Amino acid sequence: MSHMSDAAGLPRLALRLSGALSPLAVVDLARHAERAGFAALWLAENPFERGALPAAAAAAAATARLAIGVGVVNPYNRHPSLIAMEFGALDELSGGRAVLGIGAGIGAAVERMGHAWDRPTSALRDAMHIVRGMLAGEEVSYRGRVFRVEAARLGYRPPRPDMPIYMAAVGDNSLRLCGRLADGLIISNLSPLAYSERAVGLLHETAPCGGRKPLRVVQYVPCAVRPRRGEAREIARRALGPMLVQFWRNAEGRPARRAAIAGGSGIAEAEFARCVDRLGSGEAVAAVLDDRFVDAFAIAGTADDCLDRAASYRRAGVDELALGLLGREPERTIERLGAAWR
Repeated sequence: MSHMSDAAGLPRLALRLSGALSPLAVVDLARHAERAGFAALWLAENPFERGALPAAAAAAAATARLAIGVGVVNPYNRHPSLIAMEFGALDELSGGRAVLGIGAGIGAAVERMGHAWDRPTSALRDAMHIVRGMLAGEEVSYRGRVFRVEAARLGYRPPRPDMPIYMAAVGDNSLRLCGRLADGLIISNLSPLAYSERAVGLLHETAPCGGRKPLRVVQYVPCAVRPRRGEAREIARRALGPMLVQFWRNAEGRPARRAAIAGGSGIAEAEFARCVDRLGSGEAVAAVLDDRFVDAFAIAGTADDCLDRAASYRRAGVDELALGLLGREPERTIERLGAAWR
């Protein structure tokens, strides 16, 4: 079966899973996704949940075609040289299917791990230089503002010197850095379509001309698929409540992130903040979040509804949608999407 791709005006469809699932559960869903024709598996790594690499390795061994992405790892709790060591080995195991996503992480969580969340844009720049050089098989001596290495070289030959390295970016400075240095952009959950379209434009404006493959854009999106549209949208609404509260709190002191969450949604930031406060105080999600929130931050409906909505992301410049499946029975959701595609 061919990959779900933009052959029909759609982005490639991928499955996004997190450390809330055991590695064995990840393997089971990865097999379902591969059979349904999905293009990739993306594993999110959140602080204090399960690390992503055991699940990534197990999924790589259990599948034959699925791209295996980890997005994102941060260079504070994994030094860039360790990132290169681990992802070179994952690429070996997967037969050249690994995709690396690097991001600065959530500042408060990084600091809870005992690291100083210092100069995140500089940290990303340093990490990209070190990791790319080492994965290319080079000996790297680099002194950056945050990270440095001396004569660092992998003790084995990496299978792909051009292994794709994506960057998670939000603000304009990090988006420009991504355009200059990365092979692709990862757009986080809860980023409205208008934000994505603007980010893609800035990314391509910044990317150097010639000598590099076109930059790819992956976007994480919560997704609920049910035979009845109303049921799917209600599942999405209930899931979005705690997600919005957590994202808003994590973005405290980061106006670019809050602007990304609220600015492109069509909801005024003051109203958005009031809704988050109401949710945080325990009000029922159904009383606080109207259809605008579902439309802005999720893909929800029948399988055909979801594919129609996915096409709008493709028109905005998103190459791949990594769907975080909401509700019970994720296997049935995967099957429904695959059947609608076929």
